[in-house]
Amino acid sequence: MKKRDGKMGLVLGGTSGIVLATAQRFIMQGVRVFITGRRQSELDGVVTQLGENAADVPGDISRLADLNRLFETIQQRAGRFDTVFAYPGLGGFASLGQVTEAHLDRAFGIRVKGTVFTVQKALQRMPSGAVIVTHGSMFSVQGNPSFGVYAATKAALRSFARTWSVDLKERRVHVNVISPGVVVSPGYENELGLSDEQIAQMEEQATVTTPLGRMGTPDGIAKAVLFLPFDDSSYITGIRPFMDGGTALIGIRPYAYHLLSAAPLQSKIYRKAKSCPSLLIA
Repeated sequence: MKKRDGKMGLVLGGTSGIVLATAQRFIMQGVRVFITGRRQSELDGVVTQLGENAADVPGDISRLADLNRLFETIQQRAGRFDTVFAYPGLGGFASLGQVTEAHLDRAFGIRVKGTVFTVQKALQRMPSGAVIVTHGSMFSVQGNPSFGVYAATKAALRSFARTWSVDLKERRVHVNVISPGVVVSPGYENELGLSDEQIAQMEEQATVTTPLGRMGTPDGIAKAVLFLPFDDSSYITGIRPFMDGGTALIGIRPYAYHLLSAAPLQSKIYRKAKSCPSLLIA
């Protein structure tokens, strides 16, 4: 018998990287997982890869109609969740002068609005003692060029973890937000268009600026996520663990990531921005 047999988990936000690694870790521990994303073909492939303890429900969490349908479908199949891991997707970046209404609406629509209503609807199907984990970022506590909107959305998730952990005290629902650093995933190539050379530059940069001398991995983050939703962390709520190799708190120097947007919602990475390569992060 596996340690968490019979538990039900909902993993929202994609089909690769940290999302996929977390779903895999949950299933290895006996959790039955529902995974969501916008592209059915990719969901089909992930469910095949994960096996019989995985099911997919397609949808866009920034759309309330999709969320209603998603939770109605899961209600019919499972009835409840013991844990929710909300990963609100990758982000585009723009300096203040380049921010557009569309950029702002999309960023806050997915990462803030989408997370709020995901958690609100999930709570209706979560028992006392359940756990919510959201996906923040170390960049929410740093000041980096072109990261203003992205960092603000991640800071909002940190604030929600604080207030929701108090709001849900009587129900004994735990709320925590993880704060990863730079973790390369397939989305960097598929959604953001980074080349192998640009990713190699990121890895080289991490060896200099991260105390541990490397970038994180999706599975490394997933192992930490796995600790939070179950009995091992029964006296933990409202926290923000940094999973960034020590960068945010004891980093050798602050990251100076620069991103130049050529068009709204289609951020382009350039090889040089002053002395640092431009980066996108999960």
